[in-house]
Amino acid sequence: MKIARKAVIALVALLAPLPAQATRPGDTILIAGDSTASAYTGDRYPQTGWGQMLQCGLTPDVRVLNHAMGGRSTRTFLGEGRWQAVLADMMPGDTVLIQFGHNDAYRAKPERWAPARTDYRDNLLRFIWDVRIAGGHPVLLTPVARRSFAADGRAKADFADYSAVVRELAASTDTPLIDLESLSRAWVDRAGRDGSKAYYLHYSPQDHAPGFPKGVDDDTHFSELGARQVADLVAGGLKALNLPISAKVLASRPALTRTTPLGRTECQ
Repeated sequence: MKIARKAVIALVALLAPLPAQATRPGDTILIAGDSTASAYTGDRYPQTGWGQMLQCGLTPDVRVLNHAMGGRSTRTFLGEGRWQAVLADMMPGDTVLIQFGHNDAYRAKPERWAPARTDYRDNLLRFIWDVRIAGGHPVLLTPVARRSFAADGRAKADFADYSAVVRELAASTDTPLIDLESLSRAWVDRAGRDGSKAYYLHYSPQDHAPGFPKGVDDDTHFSELGARQVADLVAGGLKALNLPISAKVLASRPALTRTTPLGRTECQ
């Protein structure tokens, strides 16, 4: 009787509703990337990563696990065990967004440098197959654009060789691609040289930005407003893909399409 009673209790536990914070396999998006995607604490505001805001474009049952970290290339992400942490958190059916390139291209720091056609390509290929072997869905992203302009006044690709490798790998391995470099360059162009400053970190001491009391001029990292809008580009790209998670990207994303900052990194 005791055994039967224990069996009934176990069955009831299995059939009980999952707690609100529980996530089913396939309902998680994991992000592997660098400082442009990573999350920042309030004392760094207004610096914000696009991965920090992505949740605001998804249905409430989707969980985002943001493993992106500043200063990391594909080489150091692997070497520090961060990629293994992504795989440990991933369940079959989950989606993994992979965006690197900014630090891979940084020759001045050889510990980060991963030449585009060799180490960078090989590392991305490993990421793709690791996710697939574990039953997940890898999605490649080309490196997001800096606020950088060519002689003709249009936004340019500072990591063109790396973007080319990502596109080629996506095609040759049949891996879904979000061409964030192209999307974000067009976004910068629409804003123009002056208007795009609001998307990046351009603050004077008089702005009293909590994270930058002495001011800052940074054309790589995003302000709250910039991170929201880049997250919207990523969300739109994800919705356009034929993946199970695509159906859980909101069609209307007002928290990500704001034209003025909210003053904090919550959705509303």
